[in-house]
Parts: sequence; structure tokens; C-alpha cells
Amino acid sequence: MAGVVPVTVNIAVTLRTKVTLAPFTEGRIRVSSQGFLHREEFPVDALRFDSTFGLFFSALAHFAFHGVEVRIAAGSPVKAALGGSSTALIALIKALSDLSTLLGRPRLSQKEILHLGYHLEDAVSPGKCGIQDQAAAVYGGVSQWVWQYESLKGPFHRRALLDRRGQRELSERILLAYSGKSHVSSRMNQAWIRDFLSGKTRTGWVKVNDLVKGLGLSIQNKAWKEGARLLREEMAVRREITPDALIPVTARLIRQAEEVGCGARFTGAGAGGSVWALGEKKNIDTLRETWRDTLASVKGAGILPCEVDPHGVR
Repeated sequence: MAGVVPVTVNIAVTLRTKVTLAPFTEGRIRVSSQGFLHREEFPVDALRFDSTFGLFFSALAHFAFHGVEVRIAAGSPVKAALGGSSTALIALIKALSDLSTLLGRPRLSQKEILHLGYHLEDAVSPGKCGIQDQAAAVYGGVSQWVWQYESLKGPFHRRALLDRRGQRELSERILLAYSGKSHVSSRMNQAWIRDFLSGKTRTGWVKVNDLVKGLGLSIQNKAWKEGARLLREEMAVRREITPDALIPVTARLIRQAEEVGCGARFTGAGAGGSVWALGEKKNIDTLRETWRDTLASVKGAGILPCEVDPHGVR
């Protein structure tokens, strides 16, 4: 699909994920994460890559480390469709890269961290992920990515859309809320890929791609009203090609955003998870109160206070 110039627009927010490495039993590895009731531990020669934390065991296997415990603490709810697993993986790779310098190995660059993170995740979940979540975690800020997997120069071209001042302005014009229902992206993504490959929804995806190009330009120009309109148009197409991405509460949140002049969409693969909105500051302020009232009776749901994060992994 290189002929249509595939793009995504991604916003990194200040719901940061922290990974801590600690000494552990020689020859064994343990991984735990805030929000998960259980932890996983395996001998280094029998690591599971298909378990709950298999993605993180794959990174530890790549660096050939053992006798280590990994503790993950996320600033966002578990399975909130905010790229949490990809972000945690990028943080872990950065930590392992820094640790490996003690053994005389070179520290990985941003591009190398991103390259490794994508290929590890794609290997563990074959064909069901892109690079956009990892890319946002590595670089931070607000970016439009042009995907060029056919190029020997690299799979993407990054265009930063806003400087620090612009990011502060955008922070006042976006709103993020968690629906209270976690999601499983792999099942949804598999269905979307199947429909795209069959040709059933391909025309719709190409239309979405054109709208996202316009969204990137409107964000760059700080044309917030235009950006909200494009987001509403994109959501209209999504209702046709990915109707299963909406559940009653997220459909209601998006409708409420559109009623006050904002645009909104489910994050990630939807079917729960989170919803984000874009609009003029006064409209976002109005929407914040509406969403807060709507989510007050939904267990675990609520507004996620955050801003655009100019920093990537550190």
C-alpha cells in the first residue's frame, strides 16, 4: 500500500511507565507488573514467550541476562488501549541496554531501541502489531509517521508536528478517559487485518489514511477546530469498518464529544479501553464535566489527567 503513503499520528502523554531491574536468583528470571495479581518466574533455559509477560522475557533472552527481577509500574490502567505493553517493552530494552554497558557493550540508540522493540513484539505476536506505539514511547511528543516498510533506509519517516509551546497548547485541547473495561487488542487486530486483506474494508482504511494526513496537518497548524472535524469524519468511517471497536460506554462518550463540537475516538483497538477527544479549549472544558458525570457510575472508569509528554524513554 505504499502508493497511498500510509501514515499515523501519535501523541505521547504523561502517563509514564517505569521499569526497575533488581538482583534475583542466579539462572532464573522473574517479571511482575502493577495491576496484575500474579508474577511469572522461569529458569533462563525455559523462558515462556507465550505467557502473560512473554514479551518481556523475550527482551531478557535477547540480552542473555539472568538472575534478574523486572518490576513494571504503569501510570495508566492495565489494558487501557494506550500502548502500555509496547511502552513497558521500550522501557525494559532501555534499562537492559544501559545495564549491558557494564559488560562493555555499546548503548543502543533510539532507532536501535525502536527497531529491536518492534521486532521482538512482532515475533511474539506475529503480524498483529505496527511500530507506532513503540515509536511514541521512544521519541515522545507529537509526531506524524510515514510508514515505508519497503525502504532499505528504514521503515518510517518521522515528522515532529509541534514544538514545546505547541505541545502545551495541545495539552489544553485534548481529553482522555478510561472506560472501565479492559480490552484484548490481538483479537480485534486480527479481525481488522483479515477484512483488510480480503478487500472488504480496504477502501475505508484508505479513506481513514487520507483523513489522518489532514489531522496531522491541522495539528501542525494549530487548527484545532479543523482537527476536531477531521476526527469526527474519521470516526464516521470507523463506525462502518470497525463497528466492533465500540461498546455502549465508549460510543456514548464519543457521541457526547461530537455534540459539543469536539472530535473523539477510541484508542488502540477499542472494544473497551480508552477514548480521547480533541477540540477548542472551551469545548474540551465542557466535555470534561460531561464525561466526568457519565463515568461516575462506571466502576474503575474516569478521566485520566495528563498532558502531552515531550520526552520519550529515558
